[in-house]
Amino acid sequence: MPDALADLDAEVVACRACPRLVAWREEVGRVRRAAFRDETYWARPVPGFGEPHARVLVVGLAPAAHGANRTGRMFTGDRSGDFLFAAMHRTGFASQATSTRIGDGLTLTDIRATAPVRCAPPDNAPTPDERRTCAPFLARELEIVDPAVVVVLGGFGWQALLATLRDLGWDVPRPRPAFGHGVELVVTRGTTSLTLLGCFHVSQQNTFTGRLTPDMLDAVLLRARALSEV
Repeated sequence: MPDALADLDAEVVACRACPRLVAWREEVGRVRRAAFRDETYWARPVPGFGEPHARVLVVGLAPAAHGANRTGRMFTGDRSGDFLFAAMHRTGFASQATSTRIGDGLTLTDIRATAPVRCAPPDNAPTPDERRTCAPFLARELEIVDPAVVVVLGGFGWQALLATLRDLGWDVPRPRPAFGHGVELVVTRGTTSLTLLGCFHVSQQNTFTGRLTPDMLDAVLLRARALSEV
């Protein structure tokens, strides 16, 4: 399975399927933000990060233009990632509370972070076609990692994940259950079950306004841990 995941990651990084996303991620990497003008941006699709056989999978939206699009590691290099990895550290999933770049020593235990769209999109808004084009990557990652619990950050990730699970043969209710913070949904495929936990996204729009607090995120991650250990 690690070889399968390595093969998937290599395919993700090499992807140039969506012209708009390719142009944007590379333009951001050339122009760069002033604070990072001396850095070399990754400016490619970003693979998942964490344990290959994690019991908990975290699904976000897409790499941030000056975060993971710069560092090459999911959720790394911006304040959203700082908020997420600090919570993972507090709840025992991460070796340290900070995440700045590949090679900074951060390791994850029994958790993996990924996204339905692997390239940074303009205005953090992938199109439906871009999401569908990227969906097979998420589908393959779900099959390889085989988590017991998925923490879904935000409504975009929730809808994308439900669509992918349905494509994979999971019994997803119709109409699709609405996203909400703290929502729990169990889906089944044959005798196998998977629990989805809704959580507000770790964007600054939520964390700076107090819509998502550290205690709220910790509670979701601790719930994910408890469910994954049953």
